[in-house]
Amino acid sequence: MIALPQRQELVADIEQACQDGAPLGLACAELGLSARTVERWRRTGEVRADARPAAARPAPAHKLSEQERQRVLDVCHEARFADLPPAQIVPRLADEGTYLASESSFYRILRAAQEQQHRGRAKAPQSTEPQRHVAHGPNEVWSWDVTYLPSQVRGMFFYLYAVIDLFSRKLVAWEVHAREGGDEAAALMERACWREHRPHNKPLVLHADNGAAQKAHTLKSKLEMLGITPSHSRPGVSDDNAHIEAWFRTCKYTPGYPPNGFEDIELARQWVLKFVTWYNGEHLHSGLSFVTPEQRHSGLADDVLRQRREVYAQARERHPLRWKRAPRAWQVADEVWLNPPSKLDQRRAA
Repeated sequence: MIALPQRQELVADIEQACQDGAPLGLACAELGLSARTVERWRRTGEVRADARPAAARPAPAHKLSEQERQRVLDVCHEARFADLPPAQIVPRLADEGTYLASESSFYRILRAAQEQQHRGRAKAPQSTEPQRHVAHGPNEVWSWDVTYLPSQVRGMFFYLYAVIDLFSRKLVAWEVHAREGGDEAAALMERACWREHRPHNKPLVLHADNGAAQKAHTLKSKLEMLGITPSHSRPGVSDDNAHIEAWFRTCKYTPGYPPNGFEDIELARQWVLKFVTWYNGEHLHSGLSFVTPEQRHSGLADDVLRQRREVYAQARERHPLRWKRAPRAWQVADEVWLNPPSKLDQRRAA
């Protein structure tokens, strides 16, 4: 439920967006709402508070009495049922010719009495909130993963370890090995840190998925020694590590990627070296307003974009009638998020 002041603020923002020309549906969707919800809020001409908390809710005629609820608890307390869930208790009672309540009612009564607990090695539900990190400069958040590189022998693969900087999209480290393991990952991270000359007092987050190499004890110990904070995706959620996955797609869908696999590991390393050199130094990245990752990483991107804005401004002065709208901004965001919060979550946090 959304409080009345927050409802009024959301509706005011939506109405302002509509006055500026935005469709109602898109304006509502930007804040995580539906147009039907907003129309219901202001049905009487003004934004109404949520009436559900004060609504009168008469007790259902078929509600279990207190005696019946206590009878359910007494049965669950019996020694023969003490270690069984309602899913097991209800059919056993039915086999004895007894029906007290439905299985869902058993669960509801046990929860109300705070007796529905996880037992044995059963794990409590895990949080579904993703790991969120934001980078305001290079070498603040890195993302890494391992991908297969096919060989020309069926069933045999090489393994490409890749580390990408979240802020600049530069590939700060990579190696190709014949196996996937924590030892290779730990050595790669150490070399990456020394090569990037990261100040030891500057925090660095390393995000990865939940693979064996990514959660190996060898890598964990190395990260602790280097002062790097590990971060991991939610189990089974592939897009929690989207930046490195997008880089893998760029790598494997480039026109020069060998369609029949690599002849040996040395040729694979040579090809990856050539691709990474092109990607970091020549590829105009669409997510960076078409500057190269190396320019963004080294701080040269601002000068490049400033020159582009000047070129566009001069072109507009020469032929103003050809420009019906403002020139292209040629700007890149000052911060980059890994799993950014939604617009509604940001408003709630504020």
